[in-house]
Amino acid sequence: MILIAALLLDAAFGEPRWLWDRWPHPAVLMGRLVGWCDARFNRGEARKLKGTLVAIGLTLTGVATGWLVHLIPDHGLIEAVAVAILIAQKSLVEHVRAVAHGLRRSLAEGRQAVAMIVGRDTEAMTGPDIARAAIESAAENLSDGVVAPVFWYLVLGLPGIVAYKLVNTADSMIGHLTPRHRDFGWASARLDDVLNLIPARLTALLIALTHGWVDPAPILRDAPKHRSPNAGWPEAALAPVLNVALSGPRSYNGVRKDYPWVWPEGRRDPGPDDIDAAADALWRVWAALLAVAVLLALT
Repeated sequence: MILIAALLLDAAFGEPRWLWDRWPHPAVLMGRLVGWCDARFNRGEARKLKGTLVAIGLTLTGVATGWLVHLIPDHGLIEAVAVAILIAQKSLVEHVRAVAHGLRRSLAEGRQAVAMIVGRDTEAMTGPDIARAAIESAAENLSDGVVAPVFWYLVLGLPGIVAYKLVNTADSMIGHLTPRHRDFGWASARLDDVLNLIPARLTALLIALTHGWVDPAPILRDAPKHRSPNAGWPEAALAPVLNVALSGPRSYNGVRKDYPWVWPEGRRDPGPDDIDAAADALWRVWAALLAVAVLLALT
């Protein structure tokens, strides 16, 4: 029942500005903790070892935090609210739809909106580039921000979802192949890969099933093309159901990357309507998760 309440709370309220303008969001607190670890320990020798210990420490911190909530009498409501906060369904949909709205108004507004959710260069993006980036972000964040948190809550309860979010935050902040973080962030990045192995593939399955797509061959063919061991799976599932070619060439920090196409048979001129279709796909998967939660509550 707690997961059902959490899914409905997130869908109804998302990330209310009136609350998080006054209080730090848990994700912000997690980011501050990771930032402190980076500033404190990412120095001197043995950075890979230090980073490994930090990744373990963050995981244990998440588990302990979730366990402490269980010690509160009648903690059900608190737990439901906490889980709702750690699921990012509505806010993800809002950010994705904002790109469609911006692109309909102008290319400049579309670029500005998509820059809020992707890390690639946006200054020279065409309309189809913007739409592709938004759709890819929708697919990847559906896995990281919705399916994976729900999965780890079902497996390990509140300790599982808090630990997952801490590791995922660490990966996003220090899990980069930069000179500063190549060694220190290695363990956080690898641990995040492990924690997302099942959720990423489950996300692909849910996308396919909720759209009536029964042919696994294109997903199995295209998912391994992605530079990430996990992000390619939801992208490879969403591309054929929308009939849009994803990935492909893009630029990071002024350097062009010629990534292979995912679902190269698809259209290469997606627009705002395709972004909205991707947002609709997010809600279909959310509905499937809610149905699973209901079935589990009834058993």
